[in-house]
Amino acid sequence: MAVADQFGANLRYCRKRARLSQEELSVRASLHRTAVGQLERGERVARVDTTIKLAGSLGIPPGELLDGMNWEPGGTRLGQFTERGGD
Repeated sequence: MAVADQFGANLRYCRKRARLSQEELSVRASLHRTAVGQLERGERVARVDTTIKLAGSLGIPPGELLDGMNWEPGGTRLGQFTERGGD
């Protein structure tokens, strides 16, 4: 799963768990109302400051929005994002 897709799935799960609409979350996080939808659909990749705003608005640690993502260093080859196994 692509990084944007995994982030979007995590964001959607956390938002629904908090019982917030996309619009309510966007207001709390000071984001445009379409931004939350784009992030949840994996159409955008969140910047660090946006991740912090979203996490704070959801009352969760920012790392929770990054669950399931991992980076494998490349050594002498290119690195790549990978799915993280169950913790």
